[in-house]
Amino acid sequence: MIKTQDGLRKPSIFEVFYYFVLSLLLNAIGNGLTVAANMGSSMWTASAANIALDFNFSISWVLIIYGTSQILINIALTRRFDAPRILGNIIFISLFGPFVGIFKQFFLTLGIPNLPLPLIIIFDLFGICLIAVAISIYQRLNLILHPGDEMTNILRFQYFKGNAKIAQWVNFSIPALIMIILTIIFRQITAVNIGTVFALFFQGTVLGYADIYIFPKLTHRL
Repeated sequence: MIKTQDGLRKPSIFEVFYYFVLSLLLNAIGNGLTVAANMGSSMWTASAANIALDFNFSISWVLIIYGTSQILINIALTRRFDAPRILGNIIFISLFGPFVGIFKQFFLTLGIPNLPLPLIIIFDLFGICLIAVAISIYQRLNLILHPGDEMTNILRFQYFKGNAKIAQWVNFSIPALIMIILTIIFRQITAVNIGTVFALFFQGTVLGYADIYIFPKLTHRL
């Protein structure tokens, strides 16, 4: 919903398109940047990067498979099958996975991993903040969501009384467990570093601030 002097109104078609495309691109750029920097990605992306490494899969396909699994978890959390919303989830992950792969390759080509370490860390943390801002925008729009971020939205408003930080931690517990198991089995790990710790403890906080300061007139449509 859009906040105006006369109260709340629905966003126009143009506004919906603008906010959705912007948030999708910010999310894909942020994820591609963190994977290319290899100084730690957000938890789900880091987990996907490790599956891709351990099983020699494309990270784009792993992210699509993850998205499908998250849809099933969301059905269990809400206890209902919402066909239009699930179709939106499928559209999102079909676009998101390939875009992350494209931006990852773009940042590798730019030579991000070859920069001085302090700059790599800055780019990595910036990427995680971009992800949080993107999530904030399309969660407030609440029309077409990535299923992983819809899971956070469901947890936040149906289980944790609007607390973004706790909802994000519970969401992240799943990929964290997967990474622990993979590390024990394969004795290797990637995309886990200072950025992952930052995402674990502060991504929910950044998301909460983005709700307030980034497009403040765009409010949650529950």
